[in-house]
Amino acid sequence: MTATGGLDWSRVDVAVPVRRPTPGIQMAGFRHHDDVAPVDIAMIPHPSVTLLLDLSEHGVVYDVGCAVTGNAIVGLHAGALRITGAGAGDVLQIRVSPVIAAAILRDTEIIGGTVTPLPELWGSCAAILTERLRATPSWDDRFAIAVEFLRSRVPRGFDVAPEIAYAWNQTVRTKGLLRIETLAAETGWTRQRLWSRFRAHIGVSPKRASELVRFDHAAHLLAAGRSPADAAVEAGYADQSHLHRQTRAITDMTPAAVARAPWLAIDEVAWPTT
Repeated sequence: MTATGGLDWSRVDVAVPVRRPTPGIQMAGFRHHDDVAPVDIAMIPHPSVTLLLDLSEHGVVYDVGCAVTGNAIVGLHAGALRITGAGAGDVLQIRVSPVIAAAILRDTEIIGGTVTPLPELWGSCAAILTERLRATPSWDDRFAIAVEFLRSRVPRGFDVAPEIAYAWNQTVRTKGLLRIETLAAETGWTRQRLWSRFRAHIGVSPKRASELVRFDHAAHLLAAGRSPADAAVEAGYADQSHLHRQTRAITDMTPAAVARAPWLAIDEVAWPTT
């Protein structure tokens, strides 16, 4: 997920891992210094599964039609999502490639879903992880603890079909512009087999994956100051109206509102490998 809305970024420190990143996993730590101002962030979909670990004592609430409180996993079908919290504190945000998430989470309903409380998946292990992270002041040590935990969730011998990994990587590499028929031909599968196996592993269809990747590209173009018309052309939409319709469908926001998303403006700081 990518965030926009009521948050004064001048009051937020951003930390990123200094060690070599783990393939398919990106992390950033956010420290909010304002003890008074509440956090109110509107989030838009991102082509990854997002783990949000609240290391403060205040609690975070996710509004997805009903309130979900605490640490959570934000899936690929989250759509428009608002996160609120009170006061200062630390948050560890982890973006996980859906291919890697298939091995770590092993639940396509969570991967392709909206918001799932972390304890529903990992029970008491989620609470133990959170307390361990809270007791560790160094962000680098926190990143190492998180990677170690995520690796421990992968069962021995588990692997995602190479055709699925290839299809996802090609979707990302081409920014969502590769046709499903072409993907299927390159994997050696039929379109129907790719569609069913992809959905079974990743939790969304190849079409939904392409839409998310293409929209993410357009969103960053808008945030960089490109006009909606230019962003539409470069991101492969038919025209500006097409981009507007897709932006509304995915985020319930206009392209102009997405362009003002303050989180997108610091994405290269928080996620330097993207």
